[in-house]
Amino acid sequence: MRGRVATVSFLVRDYDEALSWFTRCLRFRVLEDSRLSADKRWVVVAPPLPDGTQPSALEGATLLLARAATEEQRAAVGRQAGGRVFLFLHTDDFARDKAHMESQGVRFVEGPRQETYGTVAVFLDLYGNRWDLIQPPADP
Repeated sequence: MRGRVATVSFLVRDYDEALSWFTRCLRFRVLEDSRLSADKRWVVVAPPLPDGTQPSALEGATLLLARAATEEQRAAVGRQAGGRVFLFLHTDDFARDKAHMESQGVRFVEGPRQETYGTVAVFLDLYGNRWDLIQPPADP
């Protein structure tokens, strides 16, 4: 089989709350927001491309913001990786994006530090999931 991971389901308490946070704090773009029923939507977001253009579902992984509908799902909001780093967000300008995120109230809990794979710092999303913000090293 040849393929790629296209979309990751991301549990949220509320669609609009999550949309606001992702678009304001991380500057993600809304790729789709379709109503499926009275209480269910198909909401897909993704970071902008390095050149600032609108991403498409074919240009990297996207997040499906999935409203937790059961008690079991609600209990998993903010614990999708059991306390480990859940998602890895690459940037082409670490200082710019970290400063923007901090100005929007995003809490960084580790770093920044230099690793073989680039500059990295750990931050928490609106529910407490841990993410890595990473600027990979420049190509030689």
